[in-house]
Amino acid sequence: MAKAKKAAATTVKVTLVKSVIGRIESHRACVRGLGLRHLNDSVEVLDTPANRGMINKVGYLLKVEG
Repeated sequence: MAKAKKAAATTVKVTLVKSVIGRIESHRACVRGLGLRHLNDSVEVLDTPANRGMINKVGYLLKVEG
């Protein structure tokens, strides 16, 4: 019996390019939830619906690649 291979998890690179100072708390929480801590910080997150929702909510603060 051959085991089915898992599909490779796709990732998205996200960079914080604008400050969260003065933003509403839910937007700050989304930035932290994505794993971004300070300006020009970059992380790779899994491309899931939850992460996509957070990226869409605070897209004006981010640069998204991939």
